[in-house]
Amino acid sequence: MIAPAENTLRTVLARFAHARIEHDIRPTGATSRALEDVSYTLCVMTDCQDIGRALDTADSLLAAGCSRRPGAGQRDKALAA
Repeated sequence: MIAPAENTLRTVLARFAHARIEHDIRPTGATSRALEDVSYTLCVMTDCQDIGRALDTADSLLAAGCSRRPGAGQRDKALAA
């Protein structure tokens, strides 16, 4: 797995948290789709098949500092958009 750029991973995690909160407060078809979309993105970025493992992997990557090489995570920026 190519490690995502730290700022990209943080952005997707923030989107996940926002979608989760919105869905928990007012569950609708739109909030469900938003949560599914960002969950899928996070799973792809972390190379995991379920959101629980993806969140654990994201935490581990952030603790390790992700990838700090120039240009790292360009593909992930497209996914996060």
